[in-house]
Amino acid sequence: MPNQHLLKAAATGDVPAIERALAAGADVEARDARGRTPVLLATDGNHVAAARALIARGANVNAQDQQLDSAFLLAGARGYTEIMRAALGAGADWRITNRYGGTALIPACERGHVDTVRLLLSTDIDVDHVNRLGWTGLLEAVILGDGGPRHQQIVQMLLARGAQVNLADREGVTPLQHAVQRGQPEVAALLRAAAAGSQAAVRSVPASAGPVTVF
Repeated sequence: MPNQHLLKAAATGDVPAIERALAAGADVEARDARGRTPVLLATDGNHVAAARALIARGANVNAQDQQLDSAFLLAGARGYTEIMRAALGAGADWRITNRYGGTALIPACERGHVDTVRLLLSTDIDVDHVNRLGWTGLLEAVILGDGGPRHQQIVQMLLARGAQVNLADREGVTPLQHAVQRGQPEVAALLRAAAAGSQAAVRSVPASAGPVTVF
């Protein structure tokens, strides 16, 4: 019973009930029928205080449920930046992937979660990780984004972090080509400028500097 009380308290964000359940012997890594841990349930409801309380008691922010969601991955996908920050402080593994083979960064880019993307880019996360759809964070920001201010800012941040501007999808379509096809002129302009900057940087390298890889 303590485990069930803990799971319910986490899902509703009831911190005192969480503390009572743990004091009664509940397992901080208890799971419900879908394999969700208390910290994942707290994250699902964006219950920041509850998630922090569970993390403080040693909850594993990398534990994944039957759908391969974890507190860390879900916080990224939902844009729950405060829980994401707490998860990173508790040793979140930015290399773990969701059921689509993507890191936390990719859905955050897709959904326009600017602050979450900024936080993730402050880690060593792979900005060019490719998911099972053949898409990077940059590609998803263009393909599934709306081309508006939030996605423009995310594209800028990804490029500043070193995202490969010409890294194409499985069909060979580049982010720039997708932006043009989708009527995203501002995003297309950012990508053109980045591509031109890359080419200019390559041309400015003296021949004696050795071979340069162009992406």
